[in-house]
Amino acid sequence: MAPKAKPKPSPSPSQPPPPLEDLFTSLSKHIQRSEFKQAVRVADQVLGIAPGDEDAIRCKVVALIKSDSIEDALSAIQSAKNFPVDFSFYKAYCLYRQNKLDDALDCLKSQERSTSTMLLESQILYRLGKMDACADIYQNLLKSKVESSEINAVASLVAAGRASEVQGTLDSLRVKATSSFELAYNTACSLIEREKYSDAEQLLLSARRIGQETLLDENLEPDEVEIELAPIAVQLAYVQQLFGRTQEANKAYTGIIQRNLADESSLAIAVNNLISLKGSKDVNDGLRKLDRLKDKDAQSFKLSRTVDLKLLRKQREAIYTNRVLLLLHANKMDQARELVAALPDMFPDSVMPVLLQAAVLVRENKAGKAEELLGQFAEKFPDKSKVALLARAQVAAAAGHPLVAAESLSKIPEIQHMPGTVSTIVALKERAGDIDGASAVLDSAIKWWSDAMTEDNKIGLLMQEAASFKVRHGRQEEAARLFEELVKSHGSVEAIVGLVTTVARVDIEKAEAYAKKLKPLPGLKGVDVNSLEKTSGAKQDESYPRVGMGEVHEESKSKEKAKKKRKRKPRYPKGFDLANPGPPPDPERWLPKRERSSYRPKRKDKRAAQVRGSQGAVVRDKQEAGTNSSASNSKLSQAGSSKGPQSSTAEQPKPPSKSSRKKSRN
Repeated sequence: MAPKAKPKPSPSPSQPPPPLEDLFTSLSKHIQRSEFKQAVRVADQVLGIAPGDEDAIRCKVVALIKSDSIEDALSAIQSAKNFPVDFSFYKAYCLYRQNKLDDALDCLKSQERSTSTMLLESQILYRLGKMDACADIYQNLLKSKVESSEINAVASLVAAGRASEVQGTLDSLRVKATSSFELAYNTACSLIEREKYSDAEQLLLSARRIGQETLLDENLEPDEVEIELAPIAVQLAYVQQLFGRTQEANKAYTGIIQRNLADESSLAIAVNNLISLKGSKDVNDGLRKLDRLKDKDAQSFKLSRTVDLKLLRKQREAIYTNRVLLLLHANKMDQARELVAALPDMFPDSVMPVLLQAAVLVRENKAGKAEELLGQFAEKFPDKSKVALLARAQVAAAAGHPLVAAESLSKIPEIQHMPGTVSTIVALKERAGDIDGASAVLDSAIKWWSDAMTEDNKIGLLMQEAASFKVRHGRQEEAARLFEELVKSHGSVEAIVGLVTTVARVDIEKAEAYAKKLKPLPGLKGVDVNSLEKTSGAKQDESYPRVGMGEVHEESKSKEKAKKKRKRKPRYPKGFDLANPGPPPDPERWLPKRERSSYRPKRKDKRAAQVRGSQGAVVRDKQEAGTNSSASNSKLSQAGSSKGPQSSTAEQPKPPSKSSRKKSRN
């Protein structure tokens, strides 16, 4: 902002003050040249002469923010409380830069809605993960025709899970996706969300070409161009990974990491995706790569401030999750336990920290505590209980607690009546011996599907399986009733056969009545059943080729030969007396001498090893050899003690996270 000219004050009798006109002129020049530190010094000189000057304090605050002296800017705002100037917007921006996002939103509440406040509010909401509210603000900003607002609008729609609205937004603005490389990149991210991977790959290649042309025209160095286009390179590698071209993706990720020509967020995502691509292979290398992203001053693993601010919440969560899984694979339980304990505070509303805590407990053979932990989370957060209950069912089933697993699955309303879930619950209750409970689950599922008004109704399948279950457990009447309902509603052959076989044990007349509904098999009209029962059995058709009879005949011949083979009497040496056989022969007589238990090697001649060199050389060599052997033995013992049982819950690293959406800088 251009400061206004000030009149000269009356000269002091002791010392004449510096001319304010010159100070404001110097202040204006420093601001125009982006020399913000010098601008702060000049503003302090002005405030020393005129302490209540509003323009000077405003220029000082803006210059401090521009020079990244956020703490000093907040101090200057605090010292200007008595000024009639409202610094709420600047204070909100400083709090946003310090990642105090809730406080920043509170400061903006008192401000009038303007383009500047809406832009800042959208950035705060984006970082808070409130993507829907952020996208709504950008939709309003599109009407104000703010420069490059369509780039951020598309990014917010993708982050909010509204990728299907992107193309409609571009059409309404009459903007092409290839109008800039940032917009092409964000639109490609929306195509990835919609699983249109081929279109996304083509658009990413176009974005890279447009970006190279644009940035080279701005006279940027090749390394600077590569850093600017790093998000596109990471996203291209991610698409290759989705297509299953793992070698290409691996090479791309490795190149980005080794060249180190990428911004912090792109580098972090490349590291995370490479780890997820490798899985449990080369665990130590994955841990070393993640150490590049940690805060150097922190003793335990914690993302650096720069990386933490630039990544979305789900991306940060993916990195921490993969770190825990790598520690479990490396059997570093102390570090895994320490990191897992810190995750609930970082992601308070997420289910992932609880899942990782359960994985650590399972690895420590504490399945009961894992089940209790997951059950408590499901009760505390009912809207997020599905994943926790599924994990609890898996842990309980693996630990041999079938009733706990069945109970967990029964608490998930949206899937508890699906055929796969019903089958699993019935099998678990059968394993636990709760036949009545299993039968009740089948009856409940049949009732639910009979009332459901859906096209893909599963009642026929469930009734068939329920009837078979009841037949298997001796509940003939219930099974017959189900089969009879199936015959009336569907009329399938399987239902009629099941009904006939079931009712035949109780009511033969009814069974015969339903048996008449079965279609006769072709070729059986001329068969006399009574005469067939009197025959001794079917005869072999000589004209029919007998497949495999030759092999059977040969096998029987070989068996006969084996049976006819006579036992020969043992042959003894000449002059051998059976009554006095003498000592038994040595059992090791056929082994080489060196392998016999009685073998003793000859002692070496001590005179052959002559002492050479200075006195005591031989003793020193022996001591070194003993030290080396003890060190190697200690390493072997450590390596042996590091092995442990593998977890059934935490097996593979989390799937890769997508590259961050590019947003305009304030």
